[in-house]
Amino acid sequence: MPKELTIPELHPLIADVPPPARFTYPFCYEPHPLCQLAAKEVQAYIACHPDIREDADRGKMFGVLIVERSVERGKGLENSDEVQLGFLAAYSGLLAGRNDWPYFVPPVYDAQQPDGYFKTREREISLTTHLSPLTSKQLSQDLQQWLFHQYQLLNARGERRDLVNIWQTYYHKEKLRRKYPLPPGGTGDCCAPKLLQYAYQHGLKPRCMAEFWWGQPTKEELRQHLNYYPACRGKCKPILTWMLQGLDVDPDPETLGFQRMDIPVVYEDDALIVVNKPSGMLSVPGRIEEYSVEKVMQQRYPDSIVAHRLDMGTSGLLIVCKNKEAYLPLQEQFVKHQVKKKYIALLEAADNSRQTQTNAVRNSPCQSAAIKNQCQSAASKGTISLPLRPDPMNRPRQVVDLEHGKRAVTDYEFISPNIVALYPQTGRTHQLRIHCAHPDGLGRPIVGDELYGTKGERLMLHASEIWFHHPITGQEMHLVSPPPFVISERSELNL
Repeated sequence: MPKELTIPELHPLIADVPPPARFTYPFCYEPHPLCQLAAKEVQAYIACHPDIREDADRGKMFGVLIVERSVERGKGLENSDEVQLGFLAAYSGLLAGRNDWPYFVPPVYDAQQPDGYFKTREREISLTTHLSPLTSKQLSQDLQQWLFHQYQLLNARGERRDLVNIWQTYYHKEKLRRKYPLPPGGTGDCCAPKLLQYAYQHGLKPRCMAEFWWGQPTKEELRQHLNYYPACRGKCKPILTWMLQGLDVDPDPETLGFQRMDIPVVYEDDALIVVNKPSGMLSVPGRIEEYSVEKVMQQRYPDSIVAHRLDMGTSGLLIVCKNKEAYLPLQEQFVKHQVKKKYIALLEAADNSRQTQTNAVRNSPCQSAAIKNQCQSAASKGTISLPLRPDPMNRPRQVVDLEHGKRAVTDYEFISPNIVALYPQTGRTHQLRIHCAHPDGLGRPIVGDELYGTKGERLMLHASEIWFHHPITGQEMHLVSPPPFVISERSELNL
């Protein structure tokens, strides 16, 4: 019989499912079945520990890492090593003010020790009243940099670098180095670095990884209970680029190219062409992928320019001008907010518990209280005004920021309990998606919204109508494209 697992915080995983051939690409993935099994065990554990659950219910990211280890079977003719699967669990940052909970892996570096250098020096700086604010700030920055040097991170080759070195190597170009001179606070304390570091330290081979959100969505983190999410790009991309070296990792899906799609034409004349953009296609070329509506149109009309944009997941009406003579006056209409657009969105049901209790939690001895959608039904019509800005640590996500965000206003009108018409007064990135999902908006994510709701077959958001004046003739234009996903009220919940 193989020896029992003896590595602290390594939990056995019994499953007939084979591990994947390559490690999870952490910034875009579907959770492997082994990760889903491990996640259910972690969720059951959280549900049965009130001291952990109380803090987690406020919103916390957890992660699991499936690992492989060789276990000595014994001596004699049968002497050989047996490969055994297990999993590690982690949480991002602190949990109930602690980073030393049993069951979960420890931090890469423990800065929370009350008598340790970091906490001692931090108290000294805060209690020194004769220092100028500038001096005090510099001392705090020096202490933070000292802390980052204590994060000695491993990769799969057994090589070691500190966090500052990793960061500055990743941002090696001078322009980027000036923009990102040092890591932001909290870098290195997310789930993924903790899990990989512990695995490497104990000779465990990482096989796949996944992260999920537990608890209520917050005004800062529009994440849904038990949904899986990729690692954050801002803090984790430089670190994981280093830590995954030596592992055979799935390729970045963004580098694989997009599916070629038909682009139906709704209207066309000598000046412009209005198309029905399919969900899953870019409006304009992206950072890596060039295939887009604009590139396809330029193959037909070399001087064509997309007049506005739709999110990749959003389908519907998109205006393409065939030349600058049409583009410039139409842009003026957009700048002056003279173009009116109507979108149709299918929202998650108001009484949807969002699968807040997995089978593991429901069947556990001490059930967790269901964390249900707390949003109340919105009025049949109204206006949402929530200013937005990018989240630099987690692009392409946007966040509501009442102080620094840009004005974002949306009128809405419910067509049925789960279908809403949206009329944006402004055109901020992800405006409609956040205004639907945010607790100060409709409090109901759009179906299929993997960033702010639950991933689905597609984002159920469609640009269905647009009003504008023809840029050349001045004629009033009103074009319509019925949404492909709303067949009838009766079929809404069966999609």
